[in-house]
Amino acid sequence: MPALLAVCRRAALPLILASIVLFHTQALAADYPDRAVKIVVPFPAGGTADAVPRIVGDWLSRKWGQPVVIENRTGAAGNIGAEQVFHSAPDGYTLLASPPPPLVINHNLYRKLGFDPTKFEPVIVIAQVPNALMVNPDSIRASSVPELIEYLKRNSDKTLCATQGNGTTSHLTSELFQLKAKVKLRHVPYRGSAPALQGLVAGDVDVMFDNLGVSLALVKAGKLKLLAVASSKRLPALPNVPTISETLPGFEAVAWYGIVAPPKTPKNIVAKINADVNEALRQPEIRDQLKKLSAEIFGGPVDKTSVYMREEIDRWAAVIKSANIELQ
Repeated sequence: MPALLAVCRRAALPLILASIVLFHTQALAADYPDRAVKIVVPFPAGGTADAVPRIVGDWLSRKWGQPVVIENRTGAAGNIGAEQVFHSAPDGYTLLASPPPPLVINHNLYRKLGFDPTKFEPVIVIAQVPNALMVNPDSIRASSVPELIEYLKRNSDKTLCATQGNGTTSHLTSELFQLKAKVKLRHVPYRGSAPALQGLVAGDVDVMFDNLGVSLALVKAGKLKLLAVASSKRLPALPNVPTISETLPGFEAVAWYGIVAPPKTPKNIVAKINADVNEALRQPEIRDQLKKLSAEIFGGPVDKTSVYMREEIDRWAAVIKSANIELQ
């Protein structure tokens, strides 16, 4: 009998430990957050990648009654900030808010990374913003995509194309354009959207593929010329602006802004953050602010985000392979 009791105790021990862990994680989620939450943005302030999480973070800080601190940790196409979050404690108090590069692109570009983007815990994609083709009107006289393609064919490898940095959606969109249009651009990488746009406005570069979040204001001010959008259909807010796909069938490139947590963050904490961000996205003031950035709300459950990110990995990997892009 003592031997049987000992066996029963040993068999029950894993169940008891699992129950303790489950109770502990449920308690953590119920109390979460009880202190400041840091959201790392791996790109500079001033661009859409920074603006979108700030809008949502401000609302969350009011709901949670705790500070939500946005920290810009820039460099290496988002890899530096992503690596910091990847190695942070998996407790929900350090999150990453990022466009695609460090989440679904960079592991197909860089030979070595200090983190595995596929191991992040997906939380939510906040919104999508279509990329757009813009030119400096003093440098490029073209008024349409066909005119630009004709100009580029006459001036092969002479036109300077600004991007948000190596491996960004801006960079890959320009590579996709070159492949489909059979033209050549000279790549000039910047460290983020804001400095790249400054270079484009100043005439240091000639062309840029950027999301409309910040650049649309420069178009409306007459400082840049918008030739086309990279969405699959024309935007309701810009019905007179054609899509690139009207000239180059199948062309589509959309920037999006997602939140992920460090690997092994408890599922119920991830679910709570997801639910609260979804609640934020239902608020009229949040929707209005995102609309001003030309952002279309994505939202939805964690599973939707997981599936979408896997699809994005495949889509951009195909572009990288076709363009034969490799970064050190």
